[in-house]
Amino acid sequence: MTERYIDPSPANFAAFKDLPRDEPIHMLNLLLYRDHAEYPEGHEHHGNGWSGRRAYEEYGKTSGPIFRRVGGSIVWRGAFQTMVTGPADKQWHDGFVAQYPNSAAFFEMIKDPDYQKAVVNRTAALVDSRLIRFKPGSAGAGF
Repeated sequence: MTERYIDPSPANFAAFKDLPRDEPIHMLNLLLYRDHAEYPEGHEHHGNGWSGRRAYEEYGKTSGPIFRRVGGSIVWRGAFQTMVTGPADKQWHDGFVAQYPNSAAFFEMIKDPDYQKAVVNRTAALVDSRLIRFKPGSAGAGF
């Protein structure tokens, strides 16, 4: 069975917290949606028949105002087509790069009580994901 990742491990999150907090960051998000969203019993969206993609749209709708309030923006978005280098069996539905003014903004977002309510939509939506932090570099014509 292939390992699946939805939330960071304690060790990975500790490594993230140990990095500088006062510089811009880019967060690469790779998303693989469930065929059918899996909400916990008793949640308002449990049993509504949503796809994972639809549940992720709800996550975007409910977390978006908080993301923007802390200074976040999407700097790139794309739909997966094929794996060129890497395991042929690994596929994603969507990917995007979120930019934050600094990691303190990211921490502010994830600690927000309304964000914590919204994240249930993300968990219900995804069967697998990756969240990778990068220090932004210069863009241009060369590698």
